[in-house]
Amino acid sequence: MKNITFFVIQLVIVFAFFSCSNTTKQKTEPKANIIYILADDLGYGDLSCYGQTHFQTPNIDKLAAEGMLFTQHYSGATVCAPSRSALMTGKHTGHTFIRGNQEVLPEGQHPLEAKAITMAEALQDAGYVTGAFGKWGLGYPGSEGDPNNQGFDEFYGYNCQRIGHHYYPYHMWHNQEKVILEGNAGEQTDEYGPEDIQKYAIKFLEDNKDKPFFMYYPSVIPHAELFVTEAYMEKYRGKFEPEIIYEGVDFGEEGYRNGPYGSQPESHAAFAGMVDYLDMQVGEIVTKLKELGIYDNTIIIFTSDNGPHQEGGADPDFFNSNGPLKGYKRDLYEGGIRVPMITVWNGKIKAGSKTDHASAFWDVFPTLAEITGAKTPDDIDGISFLPTLLGNKEKQKEHEHLYWEFHEKGGRKALRKGDWKLVQYDVLNPKKTRTELYNIASDIGEENNLATEHPEMVKELLEIMNNARTHSEIFTFSSGTYLQ
Repeated sequence: MKNITFFVIQLVIVFAFFSCSNTTKQKTEPKANIIYILADDLGYGDLSCYGQTHFQTPNIDKLAAEGMLFTQHYSGATVCAPSRSALMTGKHTGHTFIRGNQEVLPEGQHPLEAKAITMAEALQDAGYVTGAFGKWGLGYPGSEGDPNNQGFDEFYGYNCQRIGHHYYPYHMWHNQEKVILEGNAGEQTDEYGPEDIQKYAIKFLEDNKDKPFFMYYPSVIPHAELFVTEAYMEKYRGKFEPEIIYEGVDFGEEGYRNGPYGSQPESHAAFAGMVDYLDMQVGEIVTKLKELGIYDNTIIIFTSDNGPHQEGGADPDFFNSNGPLKGYKRDLYEGGIRVPMITVWNGKIKAGSKTDHASAFWDVFPTLAEITGAKTPDDIDGISFLPTLLGNKEKQKEHEHLYWEFHEKGGRKALRKGDWKLVQYDVLNPKKTRTELYNIASDIGEENNLATEHPEMVKELLEIMNNARTHSEIFTFSSGTYLQ
């Protein structure tokens, strides 16, 4: 009897030891927080860590120094809404629901379908508190595409991309509440939109510091119009002569603060100031994470939704905003879709590392799902790049191909397979359609069209391109009919 009692006591001690060990492990290894910062129309060369020399981005550069810099990361599309749809759904523009910018009046864009499964919804199901702060563009207020209906517990910012053109808007949205910014009444400029958004984002971090959270931060900077606070204008005023004077729509004129850009007589100074301001905000977020003691357990991703724009007085050639790349926003050359991306996860990602792994927006969903244990739909196009982040290059799966389509300017398509890139413009007019082939490993600037020299490669890539998309009733764009 004594032996049995002694054995039972031993079992209790062993069980208690392992229970304590497991409890300790759970406490010391909480779920990683996630912050995804999405700049708006920031070019591949607009950060000093990617080669910008006209101004500096020290806080973002510090992220690169503490994490991993991607040299071959691609946006979801070459304009705003479809790029964000690819990000949220893990599907490229041949499969994701939103494949173009389509307005809904009086405010908003065509909504994501109710059955869409977004990254935010998956993270919610995995136990994450979710917040989005900035520009949405995937469904008008109250629609099935509204951020509150697509996985976000809290939203503050611009629901509509058109209203998001303005840095002193008349209103923002906080979930389902339309928040009137009285300081911007008439032509007043007392409430700078990005500053307002930052306050809500910081409060979200403070309120959820003890919970696993996903903060999606789609900034409107540096999308036109080119406006920034006076302190940042003063910092760069007169430094980038000759200035570009942009004459836009001003107070009293039709469309004021409802889409058309406002006038800017110092466009160069304003653009530099805006990127500087965004860099400052990134620094504030990092500082807050460290103050809250959660920086080491937070994954930070910084990137841009597409290439640099040429609107509202913007001058990407002056600033070399696309670096060595050809093209701008709305192009499917590299300059329209290859974007900077930096990822930081202290203690997990090697500081100061760099990768040439070819990845795209639709890879973010499966990557974060693998990290957090969230579930992804079976039909996504993305591939997790977690092995790359952790330095396990030999375990990294590669894409067979990457695909993009653009529904404006006569229709455009692009496909990358390995080092080969096929680009088609004017695909909606078979008499004008042109097909170009580049080897982007040896020709990053896409200067030498090799289509006539490699007809078999063109044929192979065209066949893949023909089958790269599914039909959409909303975003009708024929695949095959107009292809050579």
